[in-house]
Amino acid sequence: MPRQLDLRTGRPVWSAYRAPAVPTTALTRDAKADVLIVGMGVSGAMMAEVLTADGHSVICIDRRGPVKGSTAATTALVEFELDQPLSVLIKMIGESKAQQAWRRSRLAISSLAGRIEDLAIDCRLSRTQSLYLAGAMLSASELRDETEARRQAGIAATYLAPQPLAERYGIDRNGAILSHGNIALDPRKLTAGLLLKALERKARLHAPVEATTIEDSADVVVVATKGGPTITARHVVLATGYELVDIVPAAAHRIISTWAIATRPQPRKLWPQAAFIWEASEPYLYARATADGRVICGGEDEDFIDEARRDELIADKSARIAAKLSRLFPRLDVRPEFAWTGSFGTTTTGLPYIGAIPRHPRIHAVMGYGGNGITFSRIASEIVSASIGGFDDTDAGLFAFNR
Repeated sequence: MPRQLDLRTGRPVWSAYRAPAVPTTALTRDAKADVLIVGMGVSGAMMAEVLTADGHSVICIDRRGPVKGSTAATTALVEFELDQPLSVLIKMIGESKAQQAWRRSRLAISSLAGRIEDLAIDCRLSRTQSLYLAGAMLSASELRDETEARRQAGIAATYLAPQPLAERYGIDRNGAILSHGNIALDPRKLTAGLLLKALERKARLHAPVEATTIEDSADVVVVATKGGPTITARHVVLATGYELVDIVPAAAHRIISTWAIATRPQPRKLWPQAAFIWEASEPYLYARATADGRVICGGEDEDFIDEARRDELIADKSARIAAKLSRLFPRLDVRPEFAWTGSFGTTTTGLPYIGAIPRHPRIHAVMGYGGNGITFSRIASEIVSASIGGFDDTDAGLFAFNR
């Protein structure tokens, strides 16, 4: 089982907003279900909601408790635009696969927004424009090429030259791509809402419960827990976020550290449309507004996982992020009211790993890596639920471990 990570430190902005309580019970005896989900963050919650809607009996466990891992640290820019630009991804995996990955991500945003509205989950959902600014990774001319690559894939995109970018949004950059159809939300409210829907459908939520061993056969998977009881299921879904389980193959991923801040509410000082802002750099700066007008801004990622060192850098990184935000929007009060740090995963291509583990067809892993974690969680809920139901998702191969 995994090395346990200190996934986040500091005070994420979402602690300022009340999320519904999710009741759990102790696991006091052996249990059985159609599906066991390990993890009650956003990925596990989406899986639980979809699988219970499909009529499966579901047990969820988490060694911390619901919404207590990395989900509470996400900045929740829920975008279809992948970390890896389409024009770059094409060179990495080929045009057809890259286009389909972007299209599936675009579809996932629409699907997730519709699901939230159908379930009437109050997570402050709003549809949001996004601006992808020219940076060190893509120049203005390369952004034009990226715009055309998206159009060729059937994904609407508008290139903004410096003058219209400044006139419409007050941003001084060499160019940007304007996109529509992304969403903003409160990730704690969303996760809690999904778990409560699963609970209404008789899902069993047990915490704190730590899985210790996993043994699978042709028909079932048996998971032992630290407290003693075992859970037997036809399928197991590992939604453990960035805490990797040993049975998951060593994919092309790495864990890195990231930092974020949030300002006081200042709705009158926000930029037009409160569009998502991120830049074509590595690492990139990103910003979004909350429903009450705070500005969340993050970046300054570094390629290490030493939690003590990561935490020591909160003050310095917060000051750097605030300074960058001030240069972008001089009218804002950029003083951090919240500052936090966390560990998250990324892959070479920016695409997640989703699906059955090789040689273990009843054990499914959801590794929604990168800046599109919530988007990838939605894709995972669709792919894995189809597999458990005996169906094939046409895009499963794009995200499979043996791709």
